[in-house]
Amino acid sequence: MTASVFIAGPVSWNSIVVLDRLPEPVPHMQFAEDSWETTGGTSAGKALSLTALGRPTLLYAVSAEDEPGERVRGALDRAGVRTLWGEGDVTERHLNLMTRRGERVSLYLASPSATGGADDAALVSAMREADAIVLDLAAEPLRLLPAARATGRPIWVDVHDYDGEAHFHTPFLDAADVVFCNADRLADPVAFLRSRISAGASLAVCTLGAEGAVAIDADGVEHRVAAVPVDVVDTNGAGDAFLAGVLDARLSGADVPSALRAGARTASGVLGTRHLHPLLDPVIV
Repeated sequence: MTASVFIAGPVSWNSIVVLDRLPEPVPHMQFAEDSWETTGGTSAGKALSLTALGRPTLLYAVSAEDEPGERVRGALDRAGVRTLWGEGDVTERHLNLMTRRGERVSLYLASPSATGGADDAALVSAMREADAIVLDLAAEPLRLLPAARATGRPIWVDVHDYDGEAHFHTPFLDAADVVFCNADRLADPVAFLRSRISAGASLAVCTLGAEGAVAIDADGVEHRVAAVPVDVVDTNGAGDAFLAGVLDARLSGADVPSALRAGARTASGVLGTRHLHPLLDPVIV
């Protein structure tokens, strides 16, 4: 039977605004180069890439019965992503200010609270049936951490632009068998990766944007992979696609260097679309 993945975390409805430069912290006016609305959220990005790779995946996310919720649920359903929805007080929404160079400021317009656990029996069953669990940074996955750990399944965690100090990330890092991050706010990414291996993770990976990615495996060996050259339309979702490619390859038995190359290929495939993944191109207009 093909190995499967359970993902819990954010799904959002995003407004994307492309600028020639990120705004300075002074009153002023700027003209947008482009703008559009689309499905967002780090967990949606991972689920879309894994679905496109043919990996059986269940995405659990929280949304409300509001217009943004209808949009994200409809888009993911039409894209073929298998989902389980928790009842939220609001649907997550972002305003992402972007540049063509990939710089980004994400403004959270709404973020759902953790649920009361009404669906926990189904969630625990789904996690037990999965071969890997991905828990992304949000209130609901934080609530699910103890149940996920109790399953004994390997937990993959993406701490994004972690600065090495933020307390919210600590429970996720403590639970992680595999850690992903980016280098945006880390002074020494390799040192951070080695610290996670010393803490018990079996693999730690840091994406480096156009420079590719670096990883430290369970034996302390450093691996690097170059980014795949591509004409970039939008960088949203590239890190999620990279993790999805690595996860899919590892579940298929690939070694770390091969998995990193698979991650780079998967990431390159989402950089040419205005959405998180090309699967959304025909379903969001």
